[in-house]
Amino acid sequence: MLPDRNARPRAVLLLLGALAVGACVAFMTLGAKGNWDFVLKFRGLKLAGLVLVAWAIALSTVLFQTVTNNRILTPALMGFDALYILIQTMLVTLLGTAAVAMLDHNSVFALNAIAMALFSGLLFRWLFAGEERSLHLLVLAGIIFGVFFKSLASLMQRLLDPNEFMVLQDSFFASFNRIDATLLGVSTAIVAVVSAVVIPMLPRLDVLALGRPMAISLGVNYRREVSLVLIAVALLVSASTALVGPVTFFGLLVASLAHALIGNARHAVLIPAAVLLSIIFLVGGQTILERVFGFDTALSVIIEFVGGIAFIILIVRKAIR
Repeated sequence: MLPDRNARPRAVLLLLGALAVGACVAFMTLGAKGNWDFVLKFRGLKLAGLVLVAWAIALSTVLFQTVTNNRILTPALMGFDALYILIQTMLVTLLGTAAVAMLDHNSVFALNAIAMALFSGLLFRWLFAGEERSLHLLVLAGIIFGVFFKSLASLMQRLLDPNEFMVLQDSFFASFNRIDATLLGVSTAIVAVVSAVVIPMLPRLDVLALGRPMAISLGVNYRREVSLVLIAVALLVSASTALVGPVTFFGLLVASLAHALIGNARHAVLIPAAVLLSIIFLVGGQTILERVFGFDTALSVIIEFVGGIAFIILIVRKAIR
């Protein structure tokens, strides 16, 4: 009798699902005192934001690694985070921290999301308009633009008043404590639409993961499918970054763990595993941070530290092979 190849993925997904639900329940109930109507509403908003960001980061990273056929790359390497930091720096430089604090949150969110979407759109148009160019050339261009954006932002930051720079520095790290309900609704709509487009593509994503020559030989419209995936990645990263701030290595961490746990390259099980892991780490980490450490540090700092270590390990392992 042949072994069931789906037994391991099913067991892993069930375990991760139970852990994710447990983390959400713990976040909503641990240490809750006083008026439950207020507690549930306040924590529910934060929980929805954490789950949404977890979903967007995990999905965008797996999709990006699929089309680039490289498991050590993340969408952050395309310069999205650097562009976000540049926009924040420009706003503070031109208007000042007091004026920026008075700006409408919806306007700032729209500015960040539109700027990142336009930037990615120009890069993708340059890649796919006219003659066929290497997808890795797109990644290289994104890295170069990211360095340029960071350098320009660094120059502006040197001209700022030290007090304004200290205020600006807070926006350089993702914060899960200042989630606006209106912005959460807009981000949810974006992520929901992108997910609805991606789900029917799952079988074709399995083929794209085999590489460009194989995908074309199997009848997949490579140029069209990769364009759709890259647009989806750009929208997901734009929505999550504009909502809470930049998160660089977290997606790499959950995607790598999903591959290791599932042992299966099928996106129908790989993406849910990555999303569940992302929820477990974000929601569980925020719960521990609030109840054990009492907000003494930012969750994003810990996530970036662990994700950076995972990135180094993956690079070293690949070099050894």
